[in-house]
Amino acid sequence: MTAGHRSRVRGSLLAGAVGDALGAPVEFLTLDQIRERHGNQGVADFVPPFGADAGAVTDDTQMTLFTAEGLLRTLVRDTHYGMADAVGIVHRAYLRWLTTQGEEWPTGATVGPVLGGWLVTVDALHHRREPGLTCLSALRDGRRGSVANPLNNSKGCGAVMRSAPFGLIGLTTPTPFDLAVDCAALTHGHPDGYLPAGFLAALVAGLADGRTLDDALDQATAQLRECTHHEATMRAVERARHEASTGFEASPERVESLGAGWVGEEALAIAIYCALVTDDVRSSLLLAVNHSGDSDSTGSITGNIMGTIMGEEGIPTDLLTRLELRQVITRLADDLVDGYFGGAAGDEHLPTTAQIESFIRLYPGS
Repeated sequence: MTAGHRSRVRGSLLAGAVGDALGAPVEFLTLDQIRERHGNQGVADFVPPFGADAGAVTDDTQMTLFTAEGLLRTLVRDTHYGMADAVGIVHRAYLRWLTTQGEEWPTGATVGPVLGGWLVTVDALHHRREPGLTCLSALRDGRRGSVANPLNNSKGCGAVMRSAPFGLIGLTTPTPFDLAVDCAALTHGHPDGYLPAGFLAALVAGLADGRTLDDALDQATAQLRECTHHEATMRAVERARHEASTGFEASPERVESLGAGWVGEEALAIAIYCALVTDDVRSSLLLAVNHSGDSDSTGSITGNIMGTIMGEEGIPTDLLTRLELRQVITRLADDLVDGYFGGAAGDEHLPTTAQIESFIRLYPGS
C-alpha cells in the first residue's frame, strides 16, 4: 500500500495519537493485570482512561502537537526574518504546553511568556494526562538543556515520544536526526534519552520519503553510529531487528523481552519490533500497548512509524472517528505539509496567499 505525502504526514500524527489513546488505560498495569481486566488478548479497543472518554490522548500526543507548532513557528520566523533559532522556538512551544498543564511560565526562562497562536487556545489540550515528571521538572527550570550542558541525566522516553514531527518536514540542514537530538536534550540529558529521539526522526524521514522500513532503519542506524555514546541505543535497535527476524510468532512476551519502554532506547526498540512483525496499523498498535510497561508511549511511537508507512487510509476508521483531537491533529499535519512543502509531492493543493498570511497569525515566529 502506497500513500501520498500528505497522507503519510497525517497518518504519522494520527496513528501516533491512536496508539497513545489505546495504551493510556493500561500504562501502569502488568500484562497479567491487563489480561485479567480485558481478556487474554488484552486491550482491543479504546477504553476510558483516567476519567476521560474513550479515545482520549495523553501528554505524548499533546507534546507531539507542540513540537509541530514549534516547527511551524520556526518556518514563519525564518521566512520573514531570514533566520530562526529552531531549538529555542521549539523550547518555547514546550513551555506553552507546560502552561496547558496548569503550570506557570517559568521565571528562569530567557524570554517572558509567549502565548500567542491558536494551539494553546484549544480547550481539550488543557487536560493534565499523567505528564512525564522529567519533562515537567526540566521545563519548570526555564533554562534550555543541551547535549553539552544537560539539565539532568534522564534517559526516559519523554523525548522520543514527541519527536516524529522532525522527520515529517523534509529538513536537510540541520538533519531531522540532529534537530530532534538538540530538542530532546532540552529536557533529557542522557544520551539514551536524546539519541532515540534522533533515531525516530531519521526513521520517520526515510519512511516519509517512501523508503522501505528496512532501508529507513539502515539509514537511521548509519546516522546513530556517528554519535558518541550511541552503544546502548544501537544495541536496543539491533536487538529489536534481530527479534523480528527470528520467525517466532509475535507476542507480548516477546515485546517484554525488549524492555518495558520507560526509557528511551527500550520504547524505540519496542516500536521498531512491533512495526517489523505486523502488516497493518491495528495489529501493530495492539501489540505495542499490551505489555507491562509504558504502553501509551510505545503505542504512540509505533503509530508514528506505521502511520507514516500506511498513511491516513491505513488507520482503522472505527478508531479514527472516536479519537480525541482528531481535527486538531489533522490541521497541524496539513499545515506542516503546506508550510514546508507548499502542497508538493503529488498534492495539487498549493498554499494560497491567504494561507500564507494565516500562518503569520496562527504561528507567530517566536
